[in-house]
Amino acid sequence: MIKRILRVLNNVKLKHKLRVLYLVCVIVPIILTDGVVLMSVINFRKSEQIHEMRSIASASINLITNAVDRAEYLSGNIYLNQYLDGYLSKRYGSAAEYVESYNAFKHSTFFLGNTISVDRTNVVMYTDNATIIKGGEFSSIESIAMEPWFQEYEAGDRETVVRFYYDSYRAPLYQPERKLLYIMEMDHFTKKGMRKLLKLELDYVTIVKDIKNMNFIYPVYICQDGKILLSNEGGNNTGQDFQEFIDYPKVKYQESFTIYGQEYQVYVLKKRDDFKNNLIKMLPLVITMLLFSVLIPWLVMNLVEGSIVERVQKLERAFKKTDSDYLMPIEYEESKDEIGSLMLNYNRMTERMNELIQTIYKDKMKEQDMNLAKKNAELLALHSQINPHFLFNALESIRMHSIIKEEYETADMVQRLAVMQRQYVDWSKDNVEIVQEMDFVGAYLELQKYRFGDRLSYELDVAEDCANYLIPKLTIVTFVENACIHGIESKANPGWVFVRVAKEMKMLCIEIEDTGGGIDEEHLKRIRKEMNEACIESIQTSKSVGIQNACLRIMMATNNQAEFTIESESGVGTIIQILIPLEKLVTGEKGE
Repeated sequence: MIKRILRVLNNVKLKHKLRVLYLVCVIVPIILTDGVVLMSVINFRKSEQIHEMRSIASASINLITNAVDRAEYLSGNIYLNQYLDGYLSKRYGSAAEYVESYNAFKHSTFFLGNTISVDRTNVVMYTDNATIIKGGEFSSIESIAMEPWFQEYEAGDRETVVRFYYDSYRAPLYQPERKLLYIMEMDHFTKKGMRKLLKLELDYVTIVKDIKNMNFIYPVYICQDGKILLSNEGGNNTGQDFQEFIDYPKVKYQESFTIYGQEYQVYVLKKRDDFKNNLIKMLPLVITMLLFSVLIPWLVMNLVEGSIVERVQKLERAFKKTDSDYLMPIEYEESKDEIGSLMLNYNRMTERMNELIQTIYKDKMKEQDMNLAKKNAELLALHSQINPHFLFNALESIRMHSIIKEEYETADMVQRLAVMQRQYVDWSKDNVEIVQEMDFVGAYLELQKYRFGDRLSYELDVAEDCANYLIPKLTIVTFVENACIHGIESKANPGWVFVRVAKEMKMLCIEIEDTGGGIDEEHLKRIRKEMNEACIESIQTSKSVGIQNACLRIMMATNNQAEFTIESESGVGTIIQILIPLEKLVTGEKGE
């Protein structure tokens, strides 16, 4: 059955196959899956958001109730302290008696040293005992009679009250500030005609920090009567009165709660980037959906593969063999679609190409042999041109004579010159590793320092992954020599020579830079032309062949794939850059 289906498909036009593939593998899965999943994902995300907002609202309520619970616990310790009640209820005969009692009370009571300072809560107790002197944790009820918070407390009908309060009563003498007050009557041990009132001022700044440290993902506001009491998005300035809450259109969830008869509201707002977050959270589900949508296209593609992929792969394998001397025809079953026509024409082409190869192959090989012989001759000519003939025995005699006369600096110079000359005349191999070439560059520059002294400084920088690439010998040193002779020598001030070798993308980059006198524009144009158009004929007719020689040998070694640039500014210096494709280079024995 599969073979019959493949025969039918082999006679169907390729564009018709693609239309079927698009319809079955793209349109149908999208319509069937996206339409069903989209609404369920949206509804699920909405319910998830409501759950998250409900959790945020609950955490915010717990934050306030926990603060009140701590105040309630502290007030309970004070409320049930019989010793403290006795201290407040006692009638003192004089101020001295009260002060003595106060000092004894403060030093002997564990309560005052460990309870009043809990959680930075400020504790003040008020009494109508006229013999108690105002100060510290104690004051008279008469002193607060005109304060708004006390008047509101008196107007109410609850013995215990919790309220957010903006204290601006004593302004401008004192800085106004927001407070969370816990107020209660201390009437557990009440004596007739004696009133005591406890006020706890909870630290508002600590509560603000707590709600911000919750790191809610949505903006949350705790309000009362349209005023913002607390928020994780600002509006918490302790020196300003509580602001109006105006973002009702942005509220996505709200909840009310009551503490000691006071009703509060918690509002959770939607975020600006909710849509983006929804998309991110939907991504795993979309990926899962796409994975299931691939099953049907996979079944169809298995049928189409025999018709298209296998035959295209045969063509691909055949075209990969076109570099050989003989092209192999493709064995295939005749069909009427485009791929079948392509295979037929390929076989016709291979038959014709094989005939042409047999006709011109021998002539082409002869031509290549001639070109190779010509290149070898040109290379030998270049070698012969740069081979100086120095007498090593004579140099050694001069060195020994200098040592005898204790002219050690001259002897060292002669020795370095001898090493360089041996490198010049040894052409057993044309290519050397970059690290060897750089050793020779260093020897040359050290030799030049005898001549220039402090006028010449140099720096050699070769990347570790470039050290073992092979390049034509005596090429970099040729450019360095040019930098010393025509750059440093032409400038009276001290100068530098920099040589850098590194990889840039897929290229080996060699830079030779000097801070010498620079090159004028007309001379610079001529050098650029000589570097990029170097050939045997130009070297034979030119008086200055060093750079041309180096450029030509690099071009010959890289099959004319190297690039040369030179930039110079008069009085500033010159930089030469050589770019060689890494694929045209090989490594020496150390880099293998």
